[in-house]
Amino acid sequence: MPNLTLKFKDTTLEDYQLQQGHALTIGRQQSNDVIIENLAVSGHHAKIDSVADGFVLIDLQSKNGSFVNEELINSHWLKNGDVISIGKHSLVFSYSEEEVMSADGMDEVEETMVIDTSQHRNMMKKINSKVSPAQTKGNRNEKVGILSYLAGGKGKIKLKGKITKLGKHPTSNIVVKGLFIGRTSVTISRRPDGFYLSYVGGLSKPKLNEKVVKRSAILNNLDIIDIGTTKLQFFVIKPNQRKKKMI
Repeated sequence: MPNLTLKFKDTTLEDYQLQQGHALTIGRQQSNDVIIENLAVSGHHAKIDSVADGFVLIDLQSKNGSFVNEELINSHWLKNGDVISIGKHSLVFSYSEEEVMSADGMDEVEETMVIDTSQHRNMMKKINSKVSPAQTKGNRNEKVGILSYLAGGKGKIKLKGKITKLGKHPTSNIVVKGLFIGRTSVTISRRPDGFYLSYVGGLSKPKLNEKVVKRSAILNNLDIIDIGTTKLQFFVIKPNQRKKKMI
């Protein structure tokens, strides 16, 4: 399993072992797995999720943002040697030489202080300089994924992030009930060529259009997803349909 090394400048503070099937939380509050006692760090700043054979870093809408290799991220599949910057601290993600890495990689006690360091300002300048008007327009023109409950719930759910987790754990984006459902049963990831449903864990495997999904499958418009007692229908809408479809 990969290792996470917490550093402050050139000083190593602590090492953490990541485990498949378990999330690791990072933040200033004592309830986190990785505690960084610095006012530049939000109470619950970020987390690393185990998804299939890889690990993904997810920013928890922190005040000062999370960076990987000096790139501002919302979520990021971690690779060997990646350096995560949170506040004034860094976390180095690494595998041992013997391990085979996945090809895909695939209320607070105190108010959070806004960080103001030259390193943080330089990283933000890099991000702002790379975002062009054309890129912003492209993001607005992305198709929107929607899940509509057919059983086990009501209403529609917009797939907002790069990864949406479905499972029995209460922190899942969509909580699913049923015997033998995994803490994280499946994920739906947004990729350049569409949305993908991936089986993660649990004895009860998901079904896509009545067929068991053992690994990963691309989602097509109007596909039916069965997970435990929950049945969902997937569909996509174009940007100009948002106002009509989404309330």
